[in-house]
Amino acid sequence: MTRLKGSSRTHREAVAVRLLLDTHTFLWFIGGDRRLSEPAKRLILDPENERLLSVASLWGMAIKSRLGRLELALPFSALVEEQVRGNAIDVLPIRASHLDSVAQLPFHHKDPFDRLIVAQAMAEEIPVLSRDGAFSDYEIEVLWQKP
Repeated sequence: MTRLKGSSRTHREAVAVRLLLDTHTFLWFIGGDRRLSEPAKRLILDPENERLLSVASLWGMAIKSRLGRLELALPFSALVEEQVRGNAIDVLPIRASHLDSVAQLPFHHKDPFDRLIVAQAMAEEIPVLSRDGAFSDYEIEVLWQKP
């Protein structure tokens, strides 16, 4: 989906949205899960948008899969190749600026992977596509029901 960026000119320029997908959002998207909201699905499917998935999400999925707490339809490496790359989702690496943000975060959320996702959203100044209510306690934009 494109958002319009206002200007003083009479012509308004369309700007693609950078989106950071939360782990459950990514899993619900690739699994066709009905819990994924329609506005969230439209944002992901819009080819103009830049879709990002944190390496923290992949790390968390790998751990949960190995522990038997997450059942994946594909082996992990195939899931990354087919579902991440196949859906033109870029992996957002962990940068020093993200870790600086983590160090400053209040403990509204205890999950270390989610805290890193929040920190990445803050440092990159991008919205998170998530249904996680705890994300709203941070100074980030959370998209779920917004078109």
